[in-house]
Amino acid sequence: MEKWVLEAKKADFQKLGRQFGVDPLLIRLMVNRGVGTEQEMRQYLYGTLEDLYAPQEMKDMEKAGDVVLGAIAAGLPIVIASDFDVDGIFSGQILLEGFQKLGAAATVKTPHRIREGYGLNRRIVEETAAEGAGLIVSCDNGIAAFEAAERAAELGLPLVVTDHHEVAFQMEADGSRIYQLPKAEAILDPKQEDCPYPFKKLCGAGVAYKLVQYLYERQNVPKEELENLLEYVAIATVADVMDLEGENRIFVKEGLKRLRRTKKPGLQALIDANQLAKERLSSYHIGFVLGPCFNAAGRLETAAEAFSLLAAKTREEAEPLASQLKVLNDSRKEMTVRGTEQAIEWIEHSSVKEDKVMVVPLEECHESLVGIIAGRIKERYHHPVIVVTSVEEGYKGSGRSIEAYNMFEGLQGCRKLMSRFGGHAMAAGLTLPKENLPILREQLNREAHLTEEDFVPIIRIDAAMPLGYISEKLVEEIEVLEPFGKGNPKPLFAEKKFWIRRASVVGKTRPFLRLQVQNAAGTVMDGIYFGDAKEFEQRVAGKFGSAAWEQALRGEKNGICLMLAYYPSINEYMGRRSLQIVIENYCC
Repeated sequence: MEKWVLEAKKADFQKLGRQFGVDPLLIRLMVNRGVGTEQEMRQYLYGTLEDLYAPQEMKDMEKAGDVVLGAIAAGLPIVIASDFDVDGIFSGQILLEGFQKLGAAATVKTPHRIREGYGLNRRIVEETAAEGAGLIVSCDNGIAAFEAAERAAELGLPLVVTDHHEVAFQMEADGSRIYQLPKAEAILDPKQEDCPYPFKKLCGAGVAYKLVQYLYERQNVPKEELENLLEYVAIATVADVMDLEGENRIFVKEGLKRLRRTKKPGLQALIDANQLAKERLSSYHIGFVLGPCFNAAGRLETAAEAFSLLAAKTREEAEPLASQLKVLNDSRKEMTVRGTEQAIEWIEHSSVKEDKVMVVPLEECHESLVGIIAGRIKERYHHPVIVVTSVEEGYKGSGRSIEAYNMFEGLQGCRKLMSRFGGHAMAAGLTLPKENLPILREQLNREAHLTEEDFVPIIRIDAAMPLGYISEKLVEEIEVLEPFGKGNPKPLFAEKKFWIRRASVVGKTRPFLRLQVQNAAGTVMDGIYFGDAKEFEQRVAGKFGSAAWEQALRGEKNGICLMLAYYPSINEYMGRRSLQIVIENYCC
């Protein structure tokens, strides 16, 4: 069961609506998202690149700039140690293009996902040194690369770390933390306890952009050159599921503007390969179409395909590369569905279903898919989930969490059981010997202070809004609040009583529902539900009877009355526009 909660945060919505020239409902929506002061509202509505913080505010920025510019001035090659996910790919591309614009001989190296796993490693360090490079710069990784950093120091190879992940710590007996950092000339990571940078939620590409911004400012490179990198930051920010607030909101808004008119052959080709309308691209298309294509390269092959696409100079060069990424992503989708089904089957027939933190072994799963599958399982059961698969070193896995549980800190307490781990409050990766898996499961569950209430999904309703309030003007005003995503969810409204006038199931592979609904005031509107159509039918038929559902399918009077949570939209079809609601949740 879900718990529906109507947000009740207070403000003078009418006054602020007049002040900003928007519907008071928009003020309510901003307040519900923690945007409380007039200054925050102004930036939320009208924020631009001028509102971004100066890169110099980040700890070690001047040091990092000195090291990079020193290497360039000395003519020393620079190796960028990237990673194989979307954020790693685009943070690497940002540094590559940025360094090359400054005259550097720069290249990118990534770890092999299967053989080496995540992050900077000894092989990359030793190859870099053997090739005569004068500097290695990590991106979207490095904050936990203690062994690799130690090896770089032994070889006399300077290292600059740019990362956004949590900093490892040792918990003392008195509860205090001693933070542990790798050896490096400079470390750029706003998560460092003593870093004064005001915004802590940048992705790896955001941190990389800040470094390039600082370098460009020192070298008087025109701002237009820096803004050419914004598309990359936007894609990485959304695909890495960062909170779309503060600087991230500005990065994604500005990046989407440029993505819709992009001149980059690789991005143009991938947009076309997925049959997307460029002028209507949104954060949804980044998160569920473009981002997964780049992720698929690193997951199923190597990130080299993705870097090749971004390096393409012509459409002719880019189009076959884009097609290959789409094919890889389609394959990844099929493998993910099979793996998720296997995981659910295993959980339903094991005692793990009763655990607070679910630890699920999938012996035959492709290791690059365990994080996606963990996310799917988390959504189904609303428990923290770690999915692991067999590798040469034992088990390698990935976890996804719920708001009530900090997965990084939970794993931090079990660090002696693992050969390596890292991540965030909501997601983490780990490797451990097979014999330690049952011990990890036991310790995580023993130390997880979670209650049954924590496992109940909360549906947060922004306002109880009748259908009659919806207009095209309101829908267009709500679009001002985009981009939507984590930290800035789509507005959700509700009414208690909707009568189903007509229902139809559309599609075969992934069927969805088209409904016509009527509220208590008699307002009639079309609705669409993209969730599990079969489950919807079963729940409604279970409550009102199979005959009632059959009557709804025939458009006959049926007596079905539901409480619906929805957001309004405009349906455009063959040049005609009509209002509709997109149903997100329902209650019989």
